[in-house]
Amino acid sequence: MDSHPLLKTLGIDNLHHGACTGEWIETTGEPITSLNPSTGEPLGTVTGARRPECQLVLARALERFDSWRMVPAPARGEVIRQLGNKLREHKEPLGELIALEMGKIRSEGLGEVQEMIDICDFAVGLSRQLYGLTMHSERNRHRMYEQWHPMGAVGIISAFNFPMAVWAWNAAIAAICGDVSLWKPSPATPLCALAVQKICNEVMAENDCQGLFNLIVGGADEGRWMADEGRIPIVSFTGSIPVGRKVAAQVAGRLGRSILELGGNNAIIVMDDADLDLTTRAITFGAVGTAGQRCTTTRRVFAQKGIHGKLSQTLCKAYSTIKSGDPLDESTLLGPLATARAVADFKAAIELAQQQGGEVLCGGNAVEGPGFFVEPTVIKAPPQQGFPIAWEETFAPIVYLFEVDDLNQAIIDQNAVTQGLSSAVFTDSLSTAERFLSPAGSDCGIANVNIGTSGAEIGGAFGGEKDTGGGREAGSDAWKAYMRRQTCTINWGGELPLAQGVTFDVG
Repeated sequence: MDSHPLLKTLGIDNLHHGACTGEWIETTGEPITSLNPSTGEPLGTVTGARRPECQLVLARALERFDSWRMVPAPARGEVIRQLGNKLREHKEPLGELIALEMGKIRSEGLGEVQEMIDICDFAVGLSRQLYGLTMHSERNRHRMYEQWHPMGAVGIISAFNFPMAVWAWNAAIAAICGDVSLWKPSPATPLCALAVQKICNEVMAENDCQGLFNLIVGGADEGRWMADEGRIPIVSFTGSIPVGRKVAAQVAGRLGRSILELGGNNAIIVMDDADLDLTTRAITFGAVGTAGQRCTTTRRVFAQKGIHGKLSQTLCKAYSTIKSGDPLDESTLLGPLATARAVADFKAAIELAQQQGGEVLCGGNAVEGPGFFVEPTVIKAPPQQGFPIAWEETFAPIVYLFEVDDLNQAIIDQNAVTQGLSSAVFTDSLSTAERFLSPAGSDCGIANVNIGTSGAEIGGAFGGEKDTGGGREAGSDAWKAYMRRQTCTINWGGELPLAQGVTFDVG
């Protein structure tokens, strides 16, 4: 592995093997090379795990589960508290590694590490709040209640665009629920996974709980193994809709449980009474942040006629101030796309948009030179029904700007696509805001007022509807997805009355 200073700082410059249970396991799979998207140059190579190594990791994880599930939940929370503190200690280099390997600008990389810290803090509190209900029995001298038990091994298949945080959303909550986890990161960002796993190893060693957090670096074959493996009752998948459909079918075919976080085609509705400056800043971050590679990226804007022209001007003016380049440079606002393939997809989308009647107002070009850079782009769109490209999710900083007559038309157009992740409306009208949030309003899992589509807090459950998959992770009661519900009834009397008044006399 190449010895970049960040890799040395994090102690992963000499790590080559892509399987770990607290101790690194020698792997024999295909080499996986990580590229710096800012230059296209290699950062390092990790040897992927093959099926025997995957089986060994799972076996050791299940051994740990046998004891971990019996540890009191607050004691499990103590381990996660220590993990959060370790992440705090390494926040700067971890955030910079995200910028180096994935291309996210430095402040966003640091923000992603903060998400891991936040979810650890959340999980610690949650470890004392895994509540069940008490119900009144219809039978005399009977007590009835529900409780929640851990499920076992949780498979986590994460995507390149959040190479650390999505793992933490799942692993921290699963751990306090009494589960163990197996993480298969994106093959595009294996170094981020190695760095996080090394920190996990330290926490596990200090608490004698090796096998709690486990790592498998690999490709599509290892993902299919995880989806097919009956000893992994829960699989959390973050990625594209087509692959998510396959994962869902595989897991459902063995009657397992899946948590799906798939694509988004997110929209912001802008009414004539919206604060133009606030709206412009929200759209710019939503569409350009992470180079348009978030599932919550703003991809469509529906602006009412009275504000449409002004908004197009202020957006292009804001876009002209965006500096692209080295994501580790503090002044950079736009880093590279993740791969050369992503640049090709960007160029294809621009060409299709123009063929379908779209007008490029600013941007629209790939940047010549090293790395995978493109210009942030605003496209004035014809009516959505005649603009098929707007129904697709292109992972790039492209936003389509539509003109609409009123709120009803905007809501219909927003909801018309197959994805249903994040949405927002900008308005000073209380009735407009409430209409947008009503059952007849946005059909997305996330609906915001005067806040953009991108940048959710971990306190609320994250996820979306329709082709987005229906999964929920992080806050609220998303913890229930990692546990099994058990209804219990205790007869403390001397008789045996049956439910619903059934009589069954024998003897």
